[in-house]
Amino acid sequence: MSTLGCHLCDQAIDILVTTLDPGLHSVDEVDIAEDDALVERYGVRIPVLVDESSGAELGWPFDRATLLDFVEGLA
Repeated sequence: MSTLGCHLCDQAIDILVTTLDPGLHSVDEVDIAEDDALVERYGVRIPVLVDESSGAELGWPFDRATLLDFVEGLA
């Protein structure tokens, strides 16, 4: 979950791009500004990663190690 102009979201994207293997993981960026319910839920918390299968969330701040722990915990 992110939105346009969010500098923290840009930092999170950099971590995702440099950490995750695109052959194993896919990430869809969702702009919360397009949905009032998402703005209400995530507006002050973005960036947030949400696993579609389990609903598990990883909120900011996170680093490479935290991201890898989150992804490994989903397996």
